[in-house]
Amino acid sequence: MRDITEHVNLLADPIHEMRTGRDRIIVGLAGAPGSGKSTLASELARRLNGQKCPAMVVPMDGFHLDNAILQDRGLLNRKGAPETFDVEGFILAVQRLKSGREVVLPIFDRQRDISIAGALSVPPDCPVVIVEGNYLLYDRAPWTELAACWDLSARLHVPMPEIRSRLIQRWLNHGLSRAAATRRAEKNDIPNAQSIIGHALPADLTLETFRVA
Repeated sequence: MRDITEHVNLLADPIHEMRTGRDRIIVGLAGAPGSGKSTLASELARRLNGQKCPAMVVPMDGFHLDNAILQDRGLLNRKGAPETFDVEGFILAVQRLKSGREVVLPIFDRQRDISIAGALSVPPDCPVVIVEGNYLLYDRAPWTELAACWDLSARLHVPMPEIRSRLIQRWLNHGLSRAAATRRAEKNDIPNAQSIIGHALPADLTLETFRVA
């Protein structure tokens, strides 16, 4: 199992090389739920900022549709599936990031299970934006429009048995029993992960499993 430092190195080096002659670099970091995208994105941004290369993380999760909308559409129990996101809004936001302008974005509050509008601002002088999310390299329209936005794309590859274990542990951490956590993961999270892995577009870098705390 690889250490996260190796993955940060593999991403940071080409980012520094690509900065010449570019005002902004957009990095797309994709992977199944439970693959460690948020952890890696955070560590990569920390490394780049420490190297005098300002970087910010933009999570795709801010574009979750509100629970009231999902309830009306009969999709609340599928939250996290491709159809439960404001994909058109997300695509437009990434395209605006690509333009180098300031972009104000929503973030997702997991404790309250809601998206908060206008909670993240990416200034125009931020040279590296790391976008992380499940469906950044997903071979289904309209998600496929995102592929052209990434200056550097990477996918975290984690074997399904490990993904399953991590997703069950997520629900255990929320206080569910082992049986309830397993049911919750197998009903929605694991099918989503299988779909992401089964319909993955090519990435510039494929990063194998790393240790998570």
